Amino acid sequence: MSTTETRRILLVEDEKTIRDAVAAYLEREGYWVTPAIDGRAALDAFATHRFDLVILDLMLPKISGEVVCREIRNHSDVPLIMLTAKGELDDRIMGLEMGADDYLIKPFSPRELIARVRALLRRVHTGDEPQRDKLVYGDLELDITAHQALLAGKDLDLTASEFKLLTTLARYPGRVYSRMELVEKVLGYDFEGYERTVDSHVKNLRAKLGDDPRNPRFIYTVHGVGYRFEPQNSAADSGNPGDSGDPGEPAGAAAEATEAGVALLAAGADATAAAATGAPRTEAPEPSALPGPQPAPKAKAAPAKKKE
Repeated sequence: MSTTETRRILLVEDEKTIRDAVAAYLEREGYWVTPAIDGRAALDAFATHRFDLVILDLMLPKISGEVVCREIRNHSDVPLIMLTAKGELDDRIMGLEMGADDYLIKPFSPRELIARVRALLRRVHTGDEPQRDKLVYGDLELDITAHQALLAGKDLDLTASEFKLLTTLARYPGRVYSRMELVEKVLGYDFEGYERTVDSHVKNLRAKLGDDPRNPRFIYTVHGVGYRFEPQNSAADSGNPGDSGDPGEPAGAAAEATEAGVALLAAGADATAAAATGAPRTEAPEPSALPGPQPAPKAKAAPAKKKE
């Protein structure tokens, strides 16, 4: 997302492990996250800033999530997703009647939460994308109405998916789209196995554009995130980190470090604290689902010192 279009999200969750993991996933998708650890902090933040979406845990200290939800609804119709361990039908109905737009039960998949966030924001901001009939970038012309792409006057003969992918990227030059976003916008569904399908479409599209991924003219890979459209090498001149046009940048390592950090957060591990205290480290499971409250691991007894 470009800076001017970044959506701001208020994340209200008192459990640090879940809060940090969810924030990491949201920020990796390009959202601006403001965390709040209790109901009072949530209402203070909401009164101070404008938010595009609220993610609200129900069981909060100081002021309950139910009260926070009602207060927000008294002043705003901002999209709101409830997080709760209460999974009964009556609880879900009550949450929706309180004013929630969506309801997610713990433990939940971070991928599902991201998909729900995007779906809500898409509904609210459906009119934000420019709907021009023709896009022209140098010798590349995209005629949306005629469903035709020309490069130096020659028809590129794109498939329907390739044309939609190119026009999606080209509407916002410089904006980074994650693979999951492109799957939803281009293919119309959201499933983990289909993310690499976007890579295949990009590869075919680059071949037809004569676009070298090592020295791109149009489509840049943002390592660990997705793709962006930047015509006529303007992005390569800007020196943005993480672009495939600059192989010297350690963007891949940074992305791997981010994913490793998210995995530790989702598993409830704090590597920094463990290293500082000398506590034994535990293996972190895959972050397929964010847990509810977890018992602290038992510390192992220190080995007895050998006598001199």
